[in-house]
Amino acid sequence: MHYRRHVALISLGFLVVAGLARTQSAQSAPSAPAHRFFQVQLGSALTRPTAGRLLLFAMEAKSAEASARAGAEGKDSKVDQVDANPFRATETTVAAREVSRWEPGQSLDLDADNLAFPSGYSQLPPGDYLVQAVLDVDHSYNYTGRDAGDLVSEVIKVHLPTDSIPTLTLVKALPAHDPWAVPASAPAAMREAVLEARRHAVLVDFVSPSLTAFWGRPTTMRGWVLTPPNYDAKAAIRYSTVYSTQGFGGNNDRAVGPLIGVYGAMAKGDMPPMIWVFLDESSPTGTHEFADSVNNGPWGHALTTELIPDLESHYRMDASAKGRFLNGHSSGGWATLWLQTRYPKMFGGTWSTSPDPSDFHDYTGIDLYAPNANVYRKPDGSAYPLVRDHAKVLGSFEQFSKMERVLGSYGGQMASFEWVFSPRGKDGQPEPLFNRDTGAVDPMVVAYWRDHYDIAHRLQKEWPQLKPDLDGKIHLIVGTADTFYLDGAAHKLQAVLEGLHAKCDFRFLPDKTHFDLYTQGQDRQALLKQFSWEMYAMARPESKLKAPAAGK
Repeated sequence: MHYRRHVALISLGFLVVAGLARTQSAQSAPSAPAHRFFQVQLGSALTRPTAGRLLLFAMEAKSAEASARAGAEGKDSKVDQVDANPFRATETTVAAREVSRWEPGQSLDLDADNLAFPSGYSQLPPGDYLVQAVLDVDHSYNYTGRDAGDLVSEVIKVHLPTDSIPTLTLVKALPAHDPWAVPASAPAAMREAVLEARRHAVLVDFVSPSLTAFWGRPTTMRGWVLTPPNYDAKAAIRYSTVYSTQGFGGNNDRAVGPLIGVYGAMAKGDMPPMIWVFLDESSPTGTHEFADSVNNGPWGHALTTELIPDLESHYRMDASAKGRFLNGHSSGGWATLWLQTRYPKMFGGTWSTSPDPSDFHDYTGIDLYAPNANVYRKPDGSAYPLVRDHAKVLGSFEQFSKMERVLGSYGGQMASFEWVFSPRGKDGQPEPLFNRDTGAVDPMVVAYWRDHYDIAHRLQKEWPQLKPDLDGKIHLIVGTADTFYLDGAAHKLQAVLEGLHAKCDFRFLPDKTHFDLYTQGQDRQALLKQFSWEMYAMARPESKLKAPAAGK
């Protein structure tokens, strides 16, 4: 596409007055804003054709440079990246287009008004902007952001508006990151601790028969098995096992940091000796949350009937409900809460933290069951917030959704929920919960969500059958200042369970957010350590091994 300005014109008109035709001067209607175009070239150093989603990011130069200085503790620092930040959604403007095939050296035009957030580039106030282009080659930007293989340009400064067509060149591919890498400057003790953890970690790469049948191609379940210090595969001892999974944006590489932390805590005696399985619940559609879904496939079935039995045949695991525990945060918190309630005979308890909404009467503050429900606007017309820093609102549901749409219709948080919870549409895609332009909720989709994935609804409906295997096994912990308002749904789930006279453990930690829930003082693992001893006490009530005294 070549650059051209689009101007709305009106045709010449004729007006007849008193039977006489008189030509009136044809006048142009007010001009529509000209679309702003950028030219992006695939550098000749990149030798193979490629494809993906071309993204263009722009930020006011003063803001970007101030942020860079702040990050460099006041020193001058070059801005080498311009990116979207969902916690400051309107700070960066992003535009996008799909590219089906791109040859090295070829230039493409990107209409920066056609698909953009929060507005088209032609709407930007006059001034200097820092601009960068990125080609998301595997359509994972909504989930992981920039990652290995994505192509990026240098950051350039552009004064807008301009009559010229700014040009950017994609000059390099981002390298792969070694999750086990330790800086050479790290202390020797830290390097040795990482090496020791790695010696006790084994990669899980299990081809699932049921998922393979669903997708029609080999489909793997991934993760890490972490054995405790002094683990002996030939010894008679059996270890209780914790199945842990991450929140949205997590994957196998990003599990390595928590894995190293858990091994170090066990080595110091701050956590009891158990086997930990760090499960990867990422997928091209976002996070599958280990739910059986008509869109993602039977992930819960595959975990409980295929992967866990396979692991238990290879490791010294306690293959009983009293020896299997669950822990997860955010989307991982929902996944572990779901697994415990869906397969109550399989697991001895879940410690789910800040889980995604477990009662759709409070979907991050929105009642999906309300008449004429809308996820963008409250009945009074004000915006529904989605993210906060204590009392300060940082972003709305509408902003998150519309930014996600520009970054891609795959892998984002909103679309991820639909891939898990929604029925499949006639086009083979999940039915959307809400209209991305207006925010209007589809009540037929909500009804499907309720009948299949509203945990509170299911517990209330099926408690007599679930109680013998589930009572006392639910532990839910969330901060009262949760960043995504997830404490609201937790309160509703607690009310349902207490109304059923169920034994349950709900903890609302004062003033804790989504991101500091596990931290006490300087210890970022404090809550996890506490959970691990609670699990161990249930699995081994006769053991003399106890949690160390506070401060020890």
